[in-house]
Amino acid sequence: MVTTDFSSAIWFELIPGRYAHRYGLSFEEATTKVRQAYDSVGDQRLEWYDVQYWFTRFDLGDADIAMEELQPRVQYYTDTKDVLKRLQGRYTLSVASGSPRPFLKHLLRDIAHHFSAIYSSTTDFQQVKTADFWACMCRDLGVDPGQVIHVGDHMQFDFIEPASIGIKAFHLDRDRKAGAAKSLQSLSELTRLLAGT
Repeated sequence: MVTTDFSSAIWFELIPGRYAHRYGLSFEEATTKVRQAYDSVGDQRLEWYDVQYWFTRFDLGDADIAMEELQPRVQYYTDTKDVLKRLQGRYTLSVASGSPRPFLKHLLRDIAHHFSAIYSSTTDFQQVKTADFWACMCRDLGVDPGQVIHVGDHMQFDFIEPASIGIKAFHLDRDRKAGAAKSLQSLSELTRLLAGT
């Protein structure tokens, strides 16, 4: 739904820039050190997703204040708002994200009203989007996994894990890099598939 502009600006501009200023390094030197730190944690651990964790680790201050400065960088894909309008009323819409809630506050600010529930696996369940997270979310929503359709852009967390418990999952591969079965290139493709069911 949301382009990578805001997220990329946080991880690869804001944090390295503040790190460079804090420790008297060039932006390039800071970027190298910050990326090494990201890699040392890895995307299987909760800390990797937690912006405040990195601000605290690098002694950079309050992450939320910094993220607010970048709010104008939040951009939605051209199909996002149209698809949400088409699906709202026909389906109960929820967000299932690996981003922490402080991050989601910024990412979803203009579209949150479309959703009946917003879940952050890292904040609400203290885990990445494992099969257990998907099962917990379904229980909380009071639905059987077979009643859920999910679309997301991470092959493991948005396709393999939810499909493993019976959720009808689609991998959103806007650049057609993965070439997986049940792969969509846009959210509009989902609305066409649903219209045919």
